Amino acid sequence: MVASQLAAVLSKLQTLYSDHASVVSMNLFVALLCASIVIGHLLEENRWMNESITALAIGLCTGVVILLTSGGKSSRLLVFSEDLFFIYLLPPIIFNAGFSVKKKQFFRNFITIMLFGAVGTLISWSIISFGVIKFFKEMDIGSLEIGDFLAIGAIFAATDSVCTLQVLNQDETPLLYSLVFGEGVVNDATSVVLFNAIQSFDLTNTNHRIALEFIGSFLYLFLASTLLGVAVGLVSAYIIKTLYFGRHSTDREFALMMLMAYLSYIMAELFYLSGILTVFFCGIVMSHYTWHNVTESSRITSKHAFATLSFVCETFIFLHVGMDALDIETWKFVNDRPGTSIIVSSVLLALVMAGRAAFVFPLSFLSNLAHKSANEKISFRQQIIIWWAGLMRGAVSMALAYNQFTRAGHTQLRCNAIMITSTITVVLFSTVVFGLMTKPLIRFLLPNSKVTSAPSGSSSPKSITVPFLGSTQDSFEDSPKGVQQPSSIRALLTTPTHTVHYYWRKFDNAFMRPVFGGRGFVPFVPGSPAERSEHKLPQLQ
Repeated sequence: MVASQLAAVLSKLQTLYSDHASVVSMNLFVALLCASIVIGHLLEENRWMNESITALAIGLCTGVVILLTSGGKSSRLLVFSEDLFFIYLLPPIIFNAGFSVKKKQFFRNFITIMLFGAVGTLISWSIISFGVIKFFKEMDIGSLEIGDFLAIGAIFAATDSVCTLQVLNQDETPLLYSLVFGEGVVNDATSVVLFNAIQSFDLTNTNHRIALEFIGSFLYLFLASTLLGVAVGLVSAYIIKTLYFGRHSTDREFALMMLMAYLSYIMAELFYLSGILTVFFCGIVMSHYTWHNVTESSRITSKHAFATLSFVCETFIFLHVGMDALDIETWKFVNDRPGTSIIVSSVLLALVMAGRAAFVFPLSFLSNLAHKSANEKISFRQQIIIWWAGLMRGAVSMALAYNQFTRAGHTQLRCNAIMITSTITVVLFSTVVFGLMTKPLIRFLLPNSKVTSAPSGSSSPKSITVPFLGSTQDSFEDSPKGVQQPSSIRALLTTPTHTVHYYWRKFDNAFMRPVFGGRGFVPFVPGSPAERSEHKLPQLQ
């Protein structure tokens, strides 16, 4: 009796200690987030550093301190979880990328962006996959199956162009900025869709039927995810336009926007689709329709709230990756043969660079053939920057690697440990070394362009914020009267984007905006911004 009571007391004390330890860890992590923001601000004008590298460096230093104080047992405050990353941290970042994108510039270069982001990612995935099959089979790293090799291709096909976007000036180089940003988002979505498709198929015995089913599954995931995001965005616009919550409470309309944006991501995961694509296009649709249906105060609130949430999530991820890079549990499996991990990392880096070059330059050549205007062509210097921007690997690669090669954040197999440590090495090396060289490289290749340090919160498709927005949301708009009709077939071929935009605007104004709202279709209800503007017009006249 006494023994059982003592065991119950000890169990309760252990639970209380564990809870207290979790609270201490969260306090330290939040303090590190604050330190990352402050130090990142102080180093904003530094020639080499940027916010992502700063957070990564703070994470590494913190990991070293924890490793020393724990006697070499752990370097973590929190266990890296792909569920934490994909369910809670990634959605705000990707949604804000779509919500704040300059849509006119994005869709003007849509074909080129899709070439780089979708076709280019498939080319890179193919080269990396075939490369690891050829080299890793000759190395003694353990038993990896064909599905593992293809998953490695998808893991390292996912880019992280954060460092490049932090120093590019979108006003000076709008084409280059749009291509790097757009490709980054589409690349992440394509990589995750590929990864999910690989996991859903038994690839041990491949044949033509399996290959066709795999391609069909990929296309289905891509299209269905996009359509789901568009549908949820339109539903949110229709509800807010019809009910106009702002007449009673601006909190409700902003809360509905935020919850429906997250709902799009969760629905995609529920139906085994790509949440990244879904929430990205949901963000685009919401910024084009829903954002214009809310009150002015909700517009300001939503713009800055989404940007701030995205920035905090981005900083959280880089800080966590820095600490997790020193995980002793993973490294102890390769400490007997560290050379193997170094060789694997070197092979992966070489394949990443080769896979990147294999599509950037050929696809840029094809894109230039389709454009006659010199302003729409991608110069060779810009092609080098696009190639460089995609060499860095980040949190998406880390999350996919943990998903493939660990169980609940832990691994017990040597080959899996080698892949985790190699992924960590590639992410750290590419982010720090390539990231530090990004500013000098862009200054050298584009000496006449203004190279800036992005404002706090602005970074990448993983963290695109206020600079994309300007003073108002971009809405595909040029004045339709300013669009000239092509006078010949040659004129049509040389200016196809303007024609597409013109007919899209006609369709949008005639059918979409009267139903879903948007710029110029704000509901006329008591207390609305449109009604107040209407009352002011006679006074102005």
